[in-house]
Amino acid sequence: MQLPPLTPEQAVKPQRYELRMSLLFAAMFLPMGIHLPYFPLWLADRGFTASEVALILSMPIFARIVAAPLITMLADRAPERANVLIGLAMAAMLFSLGYFLPGDATFVLVMSLVLIVVWSPHGPLADSLALSGVRRYGADYSRMRIWGTISFLAANLAGGAILERYGPGLVPALLTGGLACMAMISLLSPRLGRPRKASQLSAADFPGAGRVLSDPVFLAIVVGGALLIASHGYLYAFGSIYWRSLGIAADTAGVLWALMVVAEVVVFFFFRRHFGHLSPAAILCVSAAAGLIRWSAMPFVWTLGLGLAGFAATQALHGLSTGLAMLGLQKMIAQSVPEERTGAAQGIAFAANSTGMAVVTLGSGPLFDALGARGFLVMAVIATAAFALALVALRLERRGR
Repeated sequence: MQLPPLTPEQAVKPQRYELRMSLLFAAMFLPMGIHLPYFPLWLADRGFTASEVALILSMPIFARIVAAPLITMLADRAPERANVLIGLAMAAMLFSLGYFLPGDATFVLVMSLVLIVVWSPHGPLADSLALSGVRRYGADYSRMRIWGTISFLAANLAGGAILERYGPGLVPALLTGGLACMAMISLLSPRLGRPRKASQLSAADFPGAGRVLSDPVFLAIVVGGALLIASHGYLYAFGSIYWRSLGIAADTAGVLWALMVVAEVVVFFFFRRHFGHLSPAAILCVSAAAGLIRWSAMPFVWTLGLGLAGFAATQALHGLSTGLAMLGLQKMIAQSVPEERTGAAQGIAFAANSTGMAVVTLGSGPLFDALGARGFLVMAVIATAAFALALVALRLERRGR
């Protein structure tokens, strides 16, 4: 699909474009690096039950399925996407102050739902600004985006050290501080006007979705990948709480969370060399097998005396169980989905992954109450289902060839 020509204003590259986008990605991932590993700890510290923790974590994921594509679509139609991002960043900082107020689980849930509406579009909007720079000025996306990964790692490690000294009660302050940094840096967002090509999430259309869903290989890989990604919901919701129950310090837990990101970066770096020759279905097979091994091992690491080294090994599998699955999905879309239906394909994958994650996270509360660490075995069952679908996709691929 040919892009419309650049206007004279769009053809002018903003000053220090790459630096400003790098700072934006770095600021965007700071609060994420606090929220993912440590927000559940704060909820548990408030005295909420496992079911309440799961509810507070899962409901915003459901809301994100609607909020992120809708706001991204509106931002694509706005005269200036950067101004939308700035407004959302300011709103997220202000709404996060609600966590400082006293309230029960229902109040925290409402605050989380309001916050996710203005927080979840940050990623798609930043990606939209970055990809516009790639198309217009030949900017290198990976060199800008890598600073988000570095920032996430730094937040994991620094947040763990701070919370180990001062306790989980400081999580709201760290979260608001990260969102405040995002709000300030967002003022530097390059002004690029409307995109010449719609953002992936906002480009999803119902006719395109129907045509994409008619491909059984696509459907098997998307559903299998969604199941595999969803199997990580138990760890995201109760990993830090479980490690804390074993006496593992918050700063050590931060290192374990950081290992996941490092493992993903390693897989991204070596993907072309070691996995590039594999088909998308074969990639999902490898990824699901890694997930199955990971969740089957998690309940026995501590009881077998493997200690932190054992947990580090299971966390290192994240590069395969998540990073590889994401790359396989993108390879499948790039190879088999026409460009005019790419937005629909991305939208379907986003909805499937988010829905699966939300459902598993919601069920993780009762599961953790009932089984504790053995709940990871249920995640192994989900990963097994993902592996079975990957085998189905592999067979369909070979039959198609």
